[in-house]
This record gives sequence, structure tokens and C-alpha cells, in this order.
Amino acid sequence: MNIEVGSYEAKTKLPELLRGIQAGNRYTITLRGEAVADLVPAQGNNNSDAVTAVDEMLSFMQVRKSGAGIELKALIDEGRA
Repeated sequence: MNIEVGSYEAKTKLPELLRGIQAGNRYTITLRGEAVADLVPAQGNNNSDAVTAVDEMLSFMQVRKSGAGIELKALIDEGRA
């Protein structure tokens, strides 16, 4: 269901609109009667991308020895110069 909502009402009732989104509603936000934005449910679950990125970083870190031949103190001093 698509419901038109004025911009002021959208601002003041955002939590209510978000609960409506969770219930399956879609909203068109209007400014002076003209449609300017659609408030719709997010597509998919982006957490899987974050989990994949973390897994890839952990495997990269296990394969590569961190700090091999690098003096941390020298890097710090170089950054302060």
C-alpha cells in the first residue's frame, strides 16, 4: 500500500512511519503537494556483506605475517617529522 505523507508529518512521525514500513507499507513524501521522495523497505540484508568482508580480512591477516621487517617505532617517528 502506498500512502502520501507531507514532509512536516514525515518529520514529526518518522518512528511511526518506520513501523509502518516494517508492516509492509510504502510512503510517498510530498512537499507542497508534489511527490519528492519514496520511503520503502530496504532491499535485502546488508549484514551478509559485512560478515563476508570480515572473514576475508581475517583470512588475509592469517596468511600474511604482520609487521615482518617493519619497526613500529620508526614508523611513528617518521609520522612525527
